[in-house]
Amino acid sequence: MKKTTHTPSAPLHTGRGWGWIFLLLMLTSLTTSAQCPAVNNAFKSGEQLDYEMYFNWKFVWIKAGTARLKTDAIALTDSTNGFQTSLIATSSRRADHFFKMRDTLISRMTTQMEPLYFRKGAEEGKRYTVDEAWFSYPGGKSQANQRRLHKDGSIRTAQDTMDECIYDMLSILQRARSFDPKDYKVGDKIHFQMATGRKVEKQTLIYRGKKKFEAEDDDETVYRCLVFSLVEYDKKGREKEVITFYITDDKNHLPVRLDLFLNFGSAKAFLKGIKGNRHPLTSIVKE
Repeated sequence: MKKTTHTPSAPLHTGRGWGWIFLLLMLTSLTTSAQCPAVNNAFKSGEQLDYEMYFNWKFVWIKAGTARLKTDAIALTDSTNGFQTSLIATSSRRADHFFKMRDTLISRMTTQMEPLYFRKGAEEGKRYTVDEAWFSYPGGKSQANQRRLHKDGSIRTAQDTMDECIYDMLSILQRARSFDPKDYKVGDKIHFQMATGRKVEKQTLIYRGKKKFEAEDDDETVYRCLVFSLVEYDKKGREKEVITFYITDDKNHLPVRLDLFLNFGSAKAFLKGIKGNRHPLTSIVKE
């Protein structure tokens, strides 16, 4: 892993919709590299993860909605296969009174996890946008052509070319799941480049260590977890925690809990259903 010292990253401008949040759930580890091809050690076609989301409103926790993350094998051409990952996140009717959210995201990548195409249709409050990104690799570099369509019909485009690999919100989570964080030390920072629909921005995760988490399921399952924080920095370089992730300490690297620190309150999300996981859940603690 590439160890880094603190360098202020760009503030997050992608919004705080649940769809965007779940894209960052599995960023357990990442070393930026000019080489995008990688070996998938974490997931397989048919994996499906279901979540329940909660929001704190005047000291009362209410159910805010659900999200489903699914990965399937697809044919890219007559002779080439790849993966398609989709995420659908929907706020509940009760939560719609505070913040309506309907997010649908699709990402396509090669079997070597090279990003190819990304689309996000997001209705978040009164805001509606459609983001698209097309990825190519001219001259050994990584290039992202992006387009954002606004509710009023206006379109904004951008093109970025970098030596480092550029990811979209879903391909980055799938790529990161195959890294082994066993050499991490508490406080290590992980930087990566992500297409946000407007431009490519550097994001930062910090490793916080290991903790146990008791799930709110019928069996009260206890997981051994890796804990990471997504942070942003103000103009003076001061750190602000945005999301804390609890991720299974096994080969699946599945997010089982996240805590969100918002300007207008706090929120949580919990994994409620797992289907088609590639590896045994060895992170479950036997009491």
